[in-house]
Amino acid sequence: MAVTKTLGFMLLALLCLCQAQAGTAPWWRWESQADGRLVCAQWSPGQGWKKFAGPFSNGGCREP
Repeated sequence: MAVTKTLGFMLLALLCLCQAQAGTAPWWRWESQADGRLVCAQWSPGQGWKKFAGPFSNGGCREP
């Protein structure tokens, strides 16, 4: 009986976790260390880029 209750609780917890929706990753304005170019991306464009501004809530890097 205790095993059944524990299993039921674990399944309920798993269902609740599956229902939770994760938010989107924030957008950042990245600056190239080579030529100063700016791009808007959620993740670093690669080596040689550093965060310039942000975070932003959209892909235009206009809204905080």
